[in-house]
Amino acid sequence: MKTSKKNYLQLINPLELLRTKKILQNNPTVSQTSTAQQESVLSLYAYNQASVSCNHSISSDDVVESLFEGAKNYWLNVDILNTQTIEKIGKNVGLHPLIIEDILSKNQRPKSDEIDQLFTCVIHMLYFNEETKSIESEQVSFVLGKNFLITFQDDCIRDLFAPIREKLNIASTKVRQHGADYLLYALLDAIVDQYFIVLDNVAIQIEKLEEDISRGNSDAYSMNHINDLRKEIMFFKRNAHPVRELMNSIIRSETLLIEERNNKYFKDIFDHIIQANDLCETYRDVITNIRDLYVSQVNLKTNEIMKFLAIVTALLAPATVIGGMFGMNFDRIPILHNQYGFWIATSLMIIVPICMLFYFKRKNWF
Repeated sequence: MKTSKKNYLQLINPLELLRTKKILQNNPTVSQTSTAQQESVLSLYAYNQASVSCNHSISSDDVVESLFEGAKNYWLNVDILNTQTIEKIGKNVGLHPLIIEDILSKNQRPKSDEIDQLFTCVIHMLYFNEETKSIESEQVSFVLGKNFLITFQDDCIRDLFAPIREKLNIASTKVRQHGADYLLYALLDAIVDQYFIVLDNVAIQIEKLEEDISRGNSDAYSMNHINDLRKEIMFFKRNAHPVRELMNSIIRSETLLIEERNNKYFKDIFDHIIQANDLCETYRDVITNIRDLYVSQVNLKTNEIMKFLAIVTALLAPATVIGGMFGMNFDRIPILHNQYGFWIATSLMIIVPICMLFYFKRKNWF
């Protein structure tokens, strides 16, 4: 299951808390499992500079600690987080219960840690849904050993690692020339590069909205669109901002599982995630400016309407005064019984507003 942006927003909307009981699902220490879980799909890649092999029919019983011994590097990819399968793999490989708990928890904050000589990290892959125009996320967990890397992801349909698999089939690529720690870099780099694709799609939505509002083509739903984009930016920041700390912790880590020569590659990801966060902040400022522009336009339209109504009221005021004067209950009113009295009063009701209209125009009041 993908992390839902809507569930996150329920945490910051007090009204939503009264309407839903899903708030407990956002507790990272609670494993979110369904009653009918699908079976996990395992793929094992064994490679070195000379050869590469892939086994798509491996089962969780076959994944044992002795499997990762030898002169090759291994990449075990687990699609669909089946609780029993993950626990069995953890038991056979020797994963600490805390690592298994982090893997099965769907709302972990991006982080890294080293437990029992295994380096682990959690990060979120982000996708832009073209149909709903929203950002979706999928948590990915990594377990790095001396010569192996295990990845856990819950979506077997969307995958960013296909280019890495293609590089494994080419002997001259750096993925084949280096160890499992470089493979970890390559996968993390693919995830961070996807962040820019997501931001590009959000930028297209922002530019389109800004153009519509600037041209005065906004409607009653423009504010809803602005709020939706603000929520997307907030969702992106919630998932991408901690990755900066994650990459910084990897660079500063003294673990022997990551070779010193590969630190420069992780520093490159660190630079990329800083740039992504800066773009996110820029887009958030742009959204704020668009909202201010929309509010200004709404206020301007309201002021124009109020000005029009004020002018109409002012032009009708003389007619109201004249009509009120001739409607008073007095016995003697000038020209009350004059045969041209009606026409005189009507002429005054027309001439005075016309004179006022020319005066307003001369003063540039409209």
